[in-house]
Amino acid sequence: MEINLVDKDRYARSGVPHDQFRWLRANAPVYWHEGEGDWPGFWAVTKHADVVHVSRRSDLFSSARRLALFDEMPEEQREFQRLMMLNQDPPEHTRRRSLVNRGFTPRQIGRLEEHIRDICHTLVDEVMGKPEVDFVRDIAAPLPLYVICELLGAPVEDRDKIFEWSNRMIGSDDPDYSTSPEEGQAAALEVYSYAHTLAAARREDPRDDIVTKLLQPDENGQTLTENEFNLFVLLLIVAGNETTRNAASGGMLALFEHPDQWERLVNDPSLARTAADEVVRWVSPVNLFRRTATADTEMRGQKIAEGDKVVVFYASANRDEDVFERPDEFDIGRDPNPQIGFGGGGAHFCLGNHLAKLELRVLFEVLARRLPGIRQAGEARRLRSNFVNGIKTLPVTLG
Repeated sequence: MEINLVDKDRYARSGVPHDQFRWLRANAPVYWHEGEGDWPGFWAVTKHADVVHVSRRSDLFSSARRLALFDEMPEEQREFQRLMMLNQDPPEHTRRRSLVNRGFTPRQIGRLEEHIRDICHTLVDEVMGKPEVDFVRDIAAPLPLYVICELLGAPVEDRDKIFEWSNRMIGSDDPDYSTSPEEGQAAALEVYSYAHTLAAARREDPRDDIVTKLLQPDENGQTLTENEFNLFVLLLIVAGNETTRNAASGGMLALFEHPDQWERLVNDPSLARTAADEVVRWVSPVNLFRRTATADTEMRGQKIAEGDKVVVFYASANRDEDVFERPDEFDIGRDPNPQIGFGGGGAHFCLGNHLAKLELRVLFEVLARRLPGIRQAGEARRLRSNFVNGIKTLPVTLG
């Protein structure tokens, strides 16, 4: 079988290459993937247990050495990117995460449930009278944007520019969103400036929001530096927006493709709780992350050398036959569901996983109650990206 796990055109055309992943899990679970163009060869890690192993061994598989994203970049750019938690290793990452975590405890997130429910009802109200509805533009995209505005204490009218920044940063390989990687960098600088202004406003006028909380010293007197805060906002705008948006739209598409599961949800909206995890497993909104080996090591008989590029594929791990019964079936009642769509544990386990699952649970519960007749009305168009399993448009009728 021809293996190419990073062909962006393939992802845009037909989504995740599950046929290739299935073959690799069975025949070469730690696979040397030849390089191409401006990126070197790498080890593709496709089994659930191995993705968890790499995720939990930050000492052996570094996020900081050559960053956590797949693409290569010059060292001077990497130096700046290492200020972001995503591209750090313990102990620096541990210090930063403990400061940021104050705003993301289950208790803090739980306080948002009714507000998220109100947002979902408002979004449904707004589409009711529209002749044409795009599920991504009208429902999946605005939901996390409203929530991010709430978290940041930013005015709701800022959501459109946050949406646009996020698209430009994530979609630099997609012609609909951006013309070049430079566009993405320009968007990042605009976010940086926005965060700087937001922090200055909160220092002047503290409020009961996550920004104020993050700018205050913790119990040890530690605070985020200005750069650290600005980069956290940038990470929140991308990670908090893209993952939920694409899980919601990919989940809705899965429900259209499995009408029996939609019927189950309509008949019992309380299934939205387990459906949220199954949507994350099925969609795997983040397809991959990259690590760099810090020492010679071995996995499944393959000798990995210090400095080798190691790429973990969550979309593959979430269909691992050794972990999931009927992995290629979409089952909204699946329980237990050890999906690792939020990461395989360890230092970089998704900080916002409680928030993402809450948003998905409430959204699908509200949709099942209020739009039981929703149907797909046109082709879903996918994002040209091997990093984010994204859907750009999903036309629907409301029934």
